[in-house]
Amino acid sequence: MSTVIELIEAGAKSLTEAGVAFGHGTANAFDEAAWLVLWRLKLPLDDIDAAADTPVAPADAAKVAALIDERIATRKPAAYLTKEAWLQGVPFYVDERAIVPRSFVAELIADGSIDYWLGEHTRRVLDLCTGNGSLAVLAALTYPDVTVDAADLSVAALEVAAINVTRHALDARVKLVESDGLANLPGPYDLVLCNPPYVNSASMAALPAEYRAEPELALAGGADGMDFIRQLFADAPSRMSEQAVLVLEIGNERDHFETAFPQLEVVWLETSAGEDQVLLVTRTALLAGAGAR
Repeated sequence: MSTVIELIEAGAKSLTEAGVAFGHGTANAFDEAAWLVLWRLKLPLDDIDAAADTPVAPADAAKVAALIDERIATRKPAAYLTKEAWLQGVPFYVDERAIVPRSFVAELIADGSIDYWLGEHTRRVLDLCTGNGSLAVLAALTYPDVTVDAADLSVAALEVAAINVTRHALDARVKLVESDGLANLPGPYDLVLCNPPYVNSASMAALPAEYRAEPELALAGGADGMDFIRQLFADAPSRMSEQAVLVLEIGNERDHFETAFPQLEVVWLETSAGEDQVLLVTRTALLAGAGAR
């Protein structure tokens, strides 16, 4: 009879040999295998050591093996197989209608990195390109005095977001809005959070299958990855209050960002991935940048 740790190690070996890609909640084969094994066995996901030596009946071991095989055969992110993902320890439902939540903006909400720019005036928050609603939920949980508009162009993604808003009992404070960029969002907002489509076309063409399993709408940002962001910066000041700030994730596109907006004054924020993934820009800076162009 196998133990939990033996199943995890065997699963990690299979995932490694199959050359699957990670980055949707885990960064390596062992962590991914642990997630799938513990989830399939209905064991707590946050304590491998406690479960490591637990014996697993052959029938349950077979179910684990089948799940690992499905991960390899379909190349779907594990979150799509388990229908759940976590940000900052908060669970979220997810399926193929929305991108798997993994935004570094979540870290900045949780650790207070953006609180310097917030205050009593911070009452209305926008989570633009909300996907499954995770950043909107985290903002509402972190700042109990705010209301949040969670907006997306994808009606399908908003259906997933609705599940998470209700799951966390936030229907009274988080409003879901279908909007192409800021078109249906008059504001004014005091804080705008945005994890937009920013992957440049060359990178899109080279994405592993796991990323291609996600909605392309949530990833593709045009030739330099900046198409959505250009329109956002043009429209945002008219939807922002005087002291408002916009927190924007751009992934690995800093060079393209700085080429596209060379005169714009921004603050680069420290995350677990470094200082070039997420930036903060004030309404004042956006207006000044527009004038400089």
